[in-house]
Amino acid sequence: MMKSIVTRFRAYQLGVPGSSFSLFADGHFTVIEGRLTEFSKVALLYEMQRCGVEFADTLHITSWDADHCNRHELQELLELVRPLRIECPGYDPYTDHGEGCLEIIAAYRDAQLKANRTPTIRHLTPKYIAGLQKAGDLAFEDTLYNPLHLDEDCANNNSTVKHFRKGSFNVLSLGDVESPNISARLRRSRILKSETDVMILAHHGADNGFTTKGLLARLDPRLAICSSNYDNQYDHPRDEIRELLHEQGIRLMTTKTGDVIVKSMGDHTDTYRAVNLKGNSKEISSTMDFRSKKGRILSFNEDTLRQRYQGRRRYGP
Repeated sequence: MMKSIVTRFRAYQLGVPGSSFSLFADGHFTVIEGRLTEFSKVALLYEMQRCGVEFADTLHITSWDADHCNRHELQELLELVRPLRIECPGYDPYTDHGEGCLEIIAAYRDAQLKANRTPTIRHLTPKYIAGLQKAGDLAFEDTLYNPLHLDEDCANNNSTVKHFRKGSFNVLSLGDVESPNISARLRRSRILKSETDVMILAHHGADNGFTTKGLLARLDPRLAICSSNYDNQYDHPRDEIRELLHEQGIRLMTTKTGDVIVKSMGDHTDTYRAVNLKGNSKEISSTMDFRSKKGRILSFNEDTLRQRYQGRRRYGP
């Protein structure tokens, strides 16, 4: 069996509505969403220290909505993690709040250039995604699945969908997508079926037609993560989604309980452990071990994934 890659994923409790995650895999640290609160700051600093990094390789933002990228928090987040690359949503902000986030990102880029750093700013537009290589040719690289076109009627459907594939277990980030058509398209992906271990529930676990029995049965993630504020006034995830997850035997962990940490379990093993903490503490609420889908595929050699997906058309950086 191939050597396990040190991998850590964390979903942060914010204390307010919204989403914040980080992923460390193959020596790279990614912050997912432009959020930072007093609840999450200490935990994010701990993750960076625990992973031995001084800055983030990437800040990946799925949506311009304030619960995914908050202009009142973004400046402090950028100063804290100093990303070398920022991946922005591929649609134009439709609010002053989103425009403010773009201005902060532009100012950050200018300041970093003066400090002899050259951050890359990528807008993940349909044109950008269409120009990427086949995911099957990039078996160990992250893969983008949305947006393939812009939805003028529903901005949520322009959220970025990204499959993080560099670690010992793979994480599927779905942003706020809600279209049944997008759900059906993702359901047809052989790569997502074979490699999705952890799924971040779309739109915080809303019951909007995207998260269906068919999608969950096809992708069959081992663990679903719901980003929910502590008081959970939006009742996420919805009871209908909880029931679907239960029917499919998919474990659910939520930041309503506390931070969720998912970590690889050492050399030459395809096991990873998920821990749900209690509130803003290190006390454990629940824990469970899983086996990575990719670990079984790669038990013979590292070319197996490329051979498996030869000729399959999807997109990846």
